[in-house]
Amino acid sequence: MAIELTPGLISRLPRRERWFYNSRVRSILFQVLAIAAVVGFIYYFLSNAFHNMETRGISTGFHFLDNKAGFGIIQSLIPYDETYTYGRTFLVGLLNTLLVSVLGIVLATALGFVLGVARLSRNWLVSRLAAVYVELFRNIPLLLQIFFWYFAVLRTLPTPRQSISLGEAVFLNIRGLYIPSPVPEAGFGWIGLSLAVAIGLAIAVSVWARRRQRLTGQTFHSFWVGLAIVVVLPLLHFFAMGAPLQWDLPALKGFNFKGGITIIPELAALLLALSIYTAAFIAEIVRSGILAVSKGQHEAAESLGLSHGQTLRLVIVPQALRVIIPPLTSQFLNLIKNSSLATAIGYPDLVSVFMGTTLNQTGQAVEVIAMTMAVYLLISLVISYLMNVYNAKKALVER
Repeated sequence: MAIELTPGLISRLPRRERWFYNSRVRSILFQVLAIAAVVGFIYYFLSNAFHNMETRGISTGFHFLDNKAGFGIIQSLIPYDETYTYGRTFLVGLLNTLLVSVLGIVLATALGFVLGVARLSRNWLVSRLAAVYVELFRNIPLLLQIFFWYFAVLRTLPTPRQSISLGEAVFLNIRGLYIPSPVPEAGFGWIGLSLAVAIGLAIAVSVWARRRQRLTGQTFHSFWVGLAIVVVLPLLHFFAMGAPLQWDLPALKGFNFKGGITIIPELAALLLALSIYTAAFIAEIVRSGILAVSKGQHEAAESLGLSHGQTLRLVIVPQALRVIIPPLTSQFLNLIKNSSLATAIGYPDLVSVFMGTTLNQTGQAVEVIAMTMAVYLLISLVISYLMNVYNAKKALVER
């Protein structure tokens, strides 16, 4: 027969035994023991690894980051050549990873949202095409899609001398896409200041329009007015200052193009595959979020005379975001982690440059892998935090 430990019964226990039956004390105790076990395991692992490395004559520590790298990288967002250090290769790989991750998130979100809405379209052809896209791309392994875009599409482009050109400014060939590069001149910084002022005015108009709608019920097209302010004001300032901006056009010199901005095929293939693959999953998330909104919301919006587009933008999507945001966060994290597949086609991301070439040359396996894991962990935690903050703002507040 079970005996219930009531407060009165606990009080009659010896003093040295009372604390163990306190739920608060036990919860703290178990957490401390769990943390101690994890710390002990990590300490044992690291001490054992360092001992084994020392017995084999392998140096430890992060001093190798100051040594000369001695190898080139095909794409770098910051100045880099063979004379820079391994620490510089870490930064180059990190920035390349962030570049493809940010661009992939933006493109996948935009494409996935359009496809998710298209799957619910009243047009049979549009909805079927969106369904075919989703079922096709989400069921083909991502690595195969990367290989398809890189080897079957981009590697079949013509050589630089037979480039596909758009006028005399844009060129596409087997070595990448070459586009003009902007070269700011003296006074261009004032254009950036006018852009910041225009954005501030657009935000002020949006705040005023919402307050006006709350007080009077009258709507105001703040989006289009704000967009006009952001576009027109900097443009007027730009031309008033004599257009202080030049363009560096790519030109064929020898066997390759020089000048402009080069988008290497490795970046293009990886970005296409990541965006298209992740967009298929985001489309299903958007579709499920829209379907989660009560049908009565559609009917109420239509009874107020709202068009289908206004119903979707003003009524359905704001409510669907409460369902969409949590799984959308997981897809963002998956895209960032899937970017490590770049090493299969030679895109110089963090895994390829730092955990690949740098590790092979230095032999500092523990330090290199630990730094790489810490970077991916930090990026994931930052994305999760930002999305959780956004989700908290969109969550339904109950009274």
